[in-house]
Amino acid sequence: IVYTGMIDQYFNYEFGELEYRSVRFESETFETDNKQGNAVINYTDAETPFTRVMEWRHFDNKGDDNKTIITKEYPQDWDRTKEAYYPVNDTKNSELFKKYRKLADNEKTVIFGGRLGNYQYYDMDQVFNAALKAVEKEFKD
Repeated sequence: IVYTGMIDQYFNYEFGELEYRSVRFESETFETDNKQGNAVINYTDAETPFTRVMEWRHFDNKGDDNKTIITKEYPQDWDRTKEAYYPVNDTKNSELFKKYRKLADNEKTVIFGGRLGNYQYYDMDQVFNAALKAVEKEFKD
């Protein structure tokens, strides 16, 4: 089994909750064939309330030529009613994760992976690297 969910949830929050960040999405339709000129634009300044804007037509160029849909991604605090997206990598959470990691290491039929299973922020290249290492570890004998 490859488990990519929240590691603390897997163990029924035995040592308490790890902290996560969540996101909220808001979509809008515009009467134009192109709103921003790119599939994704990231916003890193403190004044902009959203972190990125996706314009879906640039991914597949299908749909109505006179309309486009954009989706803005807003950061938000996480609680159990929201989906967890990113771990909060600070000292307190890192120490708590180590306890869950010890439990996970004893699970012989489960591989913990992904951002939530490893409580680690990954960029896409890091995701592939971690997956390849997990496969190598699993099949090294």
